Amino acid sequence: MRSDLNANAPNSIDEGLPKLKFLDCSLRVCAIPLSAATIWLTVTNRQDNSSYGKLEFSNIVGLQYMVCISAICACYSFIAAISLWVRGLVAKAWLFFVSDQIVAYLLVTSGAAVLEILYLAYNGDTEITWSEACSSYGRFCSRMKLALILHALALWCFIVLAIISAYRTFIMFEPPSLPSKEAEEEIA
Repeated sequence: MRSDLNANAPNSIDEGLPKLKFLDCSLRVCAIPLSAATIWLTVTNRQDNSSYGKLEFSNIVGLQYMVCISAICACYSFIAAISLWVRGLVAKAWLFFVSDQIVAYLLVTSGAAVLEILYLAYNGDTEITWSEACSSYGRFCSRMKLALILHALALWCFIVLAIISAYRTFIMFEPPSLPSKEAEEEIA
């Protein structure tokens, strides 16, 4: 740990960096409506086609996964935003660091799953005779694309949050010291 911390230093990293705390909280609050909009667009997405039948989000496991991860992201963002302003609720910087990393990775995996679904819906897979579906279900595909864009914006918020929480966590430690010339000569 740092040896230059003294009694006059702020009790928390956040007290010394109010702009960083504001950015952190703002990004967490922004992730909530982005995740909620992703959930709403995905859950209400359905289209009926007279030739092929009804298509809705519950027919596609990747969309269900994205809805679950978006719900986790929104709930975590809400709890984390509140805990930033309530002193003593969560004082461990490493807890935010680990949690932000986990949520960011979950957002990446769910976004990748939906991106693959969209790719197959627009292009199909001719090797296994799977034709594209977006010519028959155009509205469904366009809403799914919009939901993926909102999901990607929530992911961007969490990438920045992961960087901020990593900074907060690792600023508490001293950087590694460089070896002195005498130590290098002893090794050689």
